[in-house]
Amino acid sequence: MNSVGAPLIGFGQVRHTRLRPARNAFAYPTYFLMLPMRALHQYGSGALAHNRRGLLSFFDQDHGDGGDNALTWLDALLLREGVDDAGGEVWLHTYPRVLGYTFKPVSFWYCHRADGALRAIVVEVNNTFGERHCYLLDAPRYGQELSADKVFHVSPFCTLEGSYRFRFLHIDNDGLKKTVARIDYDDKAGPLLETSVSGALEPVTPASLRKALWGYPAMTLGVMARIHWQAFRLWCKRVPLIRKPKPPKTFVTR
Repeated sequence: MNSVGAPLIGFGQVRHTRLRPARNAFAYPTYFLMLPMRALHQYGSGALAHNRRGLLSFFDQDHGDGGDNALTWLDALLLREGVDDAGGEVWLHTYPRVLGYTFKPVSFWYCHRADGALRAIVVEVNNTFGERHCYLLDAPRYGQELSADKVFHVSPFCTLEGSYRFRFLHIDNDGLKKTVARIDYDDKAGPLLETSVSGALEPVTPASLRKALWGYPAMTLGVMARIHWQAFRLWCKRVPLIRKPKPPKTFVTR
């Protein structure tokens, strides 16, 4: 991802596969925002409604501590974790609000140094119980497999044991920019879940926003609906339910 730029929108696909005890797989089209947060706060958001109402909009308060400036929150988080050289652009991969509603299962903060090199990735996870947790991936590289212990409850069909494997790709092929974020989950028996979101990126313009709204009506409502539909399918397949554990004591896992 370039170290500076204008807001982008990605059109692509979400894929999810559960391998056991009953196989369950799905894929569906999606779109998402890729926002240069420092430029956004300094120069404005162009065609995208930022911290104001719109058919499709982005609000800082949907992230971090719920404040009016999510970038300030992120910079403070990085400093607390000893990351003091991420003063370059921060690209946020996230879902927008659509018709005023959003649910963001996961967002990715790509944090760069002043020279444009990737310094850290913060994986911000929300569950359907209104809880939030962050995984900090220190000194990552695109294409490299990264790992973190699972400490935050997301699905009632998974325990907290095991770990995540992350892999991120940013591809620029003859001007066609594409991003891929993959998260696989392994428990003590081995690979259990395989998940990815990918998409081709284009500038946020009135035309690309219309394309998103007309092509994917009520998209963020659909995210929540699909979560519950897939949970119902797993229940019908008699996958055991797991009692919700207490949230982790710390907000950030490295």
